[in-house]
Amino acid sequence: QYSLIKDVVSSLKRHRMHEQQFTHHPLLVLSNFGLQQIQVKLMASMFQNMFPSINVHRVNLNSIKRCLLISYDAETQLLDFRHYSVKVVPVGVSKGLKKLLQEKFPNMSRLEDISELL
Repeated sequence: QYSLIKDVVSSLKRHRMHEQQFTHHPLLVLSNFGLQQIQVKLMASMFQNMFPSINVHRVNLNSIKRCLLISYDAETQLLDFRHYSVKVVPVGVSKGLKKLLQEKFPNMSRLEDISELL
């Protein structure tokens, strides 16, 4: 079973697709590939070699735009592929500062000073 990209995009309320998402490789997450069967190990190795490994100490979080989740069901022997768009947003800051960090300009007409925004 599969879905075409045009069907997925038409079903979303707000889709986030842009060319910069595909300039870097996705973050690969393999689920339920820990079985000792040789064919499962071969599949896991194949998927890991499709994408370069990520050094967690040196990776720039802003460069990760996509996540590819591949899950294996041992009972049915089916693979489930999920491809997600990832957006890094600041956490624990005020709403106005968050907009500035995301390069959006908040409405400052009601403010007396920039310190009220921060």
